Amino acid sequence: MTTLNLDDFSDLIERPDGGVRRDAEERRGRLSVPTGALGRLDELAEWLAAAQGQVPVKPIERARVVLFAADHGIAAEGVSARAAGTTHELVRAVLDGSSPVAVLARRLGAGVRVVDAGLDCDPELLPEDVVRHRVRRGSGRIDVENALTVEEAEAALRLGMRIADEEADSGTDLVVLGDLSVGGTTVAATLVAALCGTDASVVTGRGGLPIDDLTWMRKCAAIRDALRRARPVLGDQVALLAAVGGADVAAVTGFLLQCAVRRTPVILDGVVSAAGGLVAQRAAFRAPDWWLAGQTSGEPGQSKALDRMALNPLLDHGVTVGEGTGALLALPLVQAAAALAAELPVGDASDRSADEV
Repeated sequence: MTTLNLDDFSDLIERPDGGVRRDAEERRGRLSVPTGALGRLDELAEWLAAAQGQVPVKPIERARVVLFAADHGIAAEGVSARAAGTTHELVRAVLDGSSPVAVLARRLGAGVRVVDAGLDCDPELLPEDVVRHRVRRGSGRIDVENALTVEEAEAALRLGMRIADEEADSGTDLVVLGDLSVGGTTVAATLVAALCGTDASVVTGRGGLPIDDLTWMRKCAAIRDALRRARPVLGDQVALLAAVGGADVAAVTGFLLQCAVRRTPVILDGVVSAAGGLVAQRAAFRAPDWWLAGQTSGEPGQSKALDRMALNPLLDHGVTVGEGTGALLALPLVQAAAALAAELPVGDASDRSADEV
């Protein structure tokens, strides 16, 4: 029996400071650059100021990419272009610095942290600081069995909460959240369909490594069967994650909730982080106020989840590689918004009148 009640987060999470946001808006109106000329960058700066609780907004100096990794049993049913149980190869590429997210993180000066929540590989294949968090090896086939036990789902949620605390305590001022998984988009789509009350075909996408039509049909059938198992436990978020989630998605959910508690802003990447966010929103409706949607990944499940959370993606560049890459591409926009809001000179009334004319 679980001892973790996610509904408790509703009382722990407050919205970013509305008074500070109004102060940021007022200051923006006094800048030398006309209001509206910076487009959405103004909105980003005001959101960040509210999250930080200060005006002018501070620069983002310690951004961190956090990737939760796991293998999903449903991948054995041929729903992915990658072979089941090969997520450790994706992890190794990140650690070796040869993956897209690793290359971009180096260029942008962001640290990268990989957390093994449920990889299906021998622990000796990866560094101890990556695998030491593992909740279990792989997960069950969500079309015919639970992904996790309820106790494992709780352990994964607590893992995510612990990682959020560690990041906040170490001074991380913004998190770029992503995942490394095989079969993860199938699991995420199932959660989105269950929580949004939609059919499997509405949320079934092509995945990070695009799949052919036959694989898509298998994926759609797997989600349809998993939905039958999800619906009876929709009222219990922990039971839902145990039934049709996975250790990575559960960890993402706990991570997002605790980041909101700790007032740490997060940029979401693809459908897996969006699905975790949707579960977190069900527990604490104010939590999404602490998140940005970094990009449109092309997954229909992601679009459905972001719409439900009222999050408007910053970028739409067709990036489907996953592993936090699309969200990381949005980081310079947030940094630019903060820099402009803090460093542009404040003009006087006559300057603004001239601009308006």
